Amino acid sequence: MPEPLPRGVVALGLVSLFMDVSSEMIHALLPLFLTTTLGAPVLVVGLIEGAGEATAQVVKVFSGLWSDRAGRRKPLLVAGYGLAALTKPAFALAGGAGLVMAARLADRFGKGIRGAPRDAMVADMVPPERRGAAFGLRQSLDTVGAVAGPLAAIAIMALSSGNIRLVFALAVLPALVAVAVLALGVREPARSATAPAVRPKFDRATPGALGAPYWRVCLLGTVLSAARLSEAFLILRVTGEGLPFVLAPLALALMSLVYAATSWPAGHLSDRIGSRGLLSLSLLVLAAAHLLLASGAGLAAAFAGIALWGLHMGLSQGLLSAAVARTVPADLRGTGFGLFNLAGGLATLVANGLAGAVWGLWGAGATYALGAVAALAALALARSDRAGV
Repeated sequence: MPEPLPRGVVALGLVSLFMDVSSEMIHALLPLFLTTTLGAPVLVVGLIEGAGEATAQVVKVFSGLWSDRAGRRKPLLVAGYGLAALTKPAFALAGGAGLVMAARLADRFGKGIRGAPRDAMVADMVPPERRGAAFGLRQSLDTVGAVAGPLAAIAIMALSSGNIRLVFALAVLPALVAVAVLALGVREPARSATAPAVRPKFDRATPGALGAPYWRVCLLGTVLSAARLSEAFLILRVTGEGLPFVLAPLALALMSLVYAATSWPAGHLSDRIGSRGLLSLSLLVLAAAHLLLASGAGLAAAFAGIALWGLHMGLSQGLLSAAVARTVPADLRGTGFGLFNLAGGLATLVANGLAGAVWGLWGAGATYALGAVAALAALALARSDRAGV
């Protein structure tokens, strides 16, 4: 039986859990708030989601580099989670799409500050042979929060006669709990054994120092990011198939439940058998999910596609993080995670903007059909000898 993972990994997972409860209480209703309460078109939803995620990924580059140079990661985690908590009330006060976008960008800016240093800290806490399990556990706990958040939103909506703004206001409470757990329960791991004599910097030599295997993982992650549409489109899909607005968060709850149930076991399994086969399977599952969502065969088919989407995420997400940690030099670990997320964020921005435009012009079926093509392209890359996983 494997030894328990370090307490710091568990604590970081709990921080992710509470922050995801907060974020998903908002995210599960935000597309409907924009399109119904505020009257924004679907294109605006896609642009807000794409811009928000791209902002997070760009900021991760600089926060990851700073954590490498400073030799400390926790201050950036506290700043990132703290900023995200402060943004939550703005959604409740929004009277137009402009303030929603500003709040979303600020929230994702906070995510960017914390993302790469957090992943690097997880890698710092465990030996290489336990990283699949460590990343899988953190992701599973994160995703438990992503189940609880939409369910909490449904309960508050039911008890308040559909008061979306009340849901957004109450979302600040679990966010504050996350910040408290981080401040009190996570200690910076000792890095003396791997700390470089000269602090790393980002210059023209850095891409070469990261190495070709790392860049191959980056390429795969970029193509995969383009194949994953924002979860906002899942919510619009099920409401378009007739699901009442008050139950719309069930879409994210189902996806996250499957995601949480599979992420940690997949991480353990990858430590034993490697990641390529699991990643290839996950991409086949993603393509199948897109095709079910494209079919327009009713609510049951849409929920089946969402369940497969969650299975894809559980099979793949921790594997890519472990691949980055394996291929990047220890003294550039934060930088490596930052650049990896930057590439994926830019792909997400383009993909979500395109998805919103295609949805508006030709409907949901065409949008998800294009997603299936992108998933199969990622599969072809993952199966090649140059995948890096």
